[in-house]
Amino acid sequence: MLERIRIVLIGTSHPGNIGGVARAMHNMGLADLALVAPRCEVLTQDSISRASGADHLLHQVRVHTTLEEAVADCTLAVGASARSRTLPWPMLSPRELADRLPAECKPEGARIALVFGREDSGLTNAELQRCHAHVHIPTNADFSSLNLAAAVQVLAYECRMAWLGQVDTPPAAAVDEEELATHAEIEHYFEHLERTLIDIDFHDPAQPRQLMARLRRLYLRARPERMEINILRGILSATDKAAGNPRR
Repeated sequence: MLERIRIVLIGTSHPGNIGGVARAMHNMGLADLALVAPRCEVLTQDSISRASGADHLLHQVRVHTTLEEAVADCTLAVGASARSRTLPWPMLSPRELADRLPAECKPEGARIALVFGREDSGLTNAELQRCHAHVHIPTNADFSSLNLAAAVQVLAYECRMAWLGQVDTPPAAAVDEEELATHAEIEHYFEHLERTLIDIDFHDPAQPRQLMARLRRLYLRARPERMEINILRGILSATDKAAGNPRR
C-alpha cells in the first residue's frame, strides 16, 4: 500500500524543507516524491543535510510544471489545507484519510496523491478544486502553522499505521472492482463538459457563478469509474452532435 502513495509538494521555496520531507517519508516507508514548480534548487547541501540519509529520494524526485501532470495517473488526490473555503469540499482528518487508504489502494493500478502547498500561502483554491477531498490537521487554533516537513510527517505516520493494520489483518476475499478514472481522465471530462455547457448556453464563462467548481465537487465526490467517465463523455458527444457542434 505504501508504494502507491505519492507526496506532491507545490511551489516549495526552501531546499531544507524538501530534505525534511524526504526524511519524514523515508521514516514511514514512503518513497514516491514529486515536486510541482519548485521555487528553489532541489539538491543542495541544506536539503541533503536535512534528509539525514534519505537523500536517495532527492536524487529520484520527479519535477513537474503543473499539479495536473504530477497527479495525472492518480485515482485519488487529497489536498492538505488549513483554511476554510467559500465552497465547502469533503474534509477529512488524518485518521479518516488513513482509514480510507486500504480500500483506495486495492484496485489494480490505483495510486494516491497527498498534495501540500507553498510554505507561505498553501494551496490555491484552483489547486484544491483539483483534489477529491481535503485533509486538515487539527492543530492548536492559537498556533496552527505547521512546518511543511512536520505536516508530511503527520500524514505519513497515519499512512504507515493504516498499512501496519492491514498487514496484521487477514486479507478479505477478493472481489471484482472496476478501475477508477484517473485524474487525467477526469480532467479531460471537465474540459469537455465545460465546452459543451458553453456551446448550449448553459454556462457563461464571463459570469461563472462557481458552476464548474460545484460540478467538480459533485463528480470528484462521486469517484467515477473509468467506464462511467466514458459513458459521460459519450453523453456529451451526443449532446454536441444534437446541438450542431460535433466534436472530435
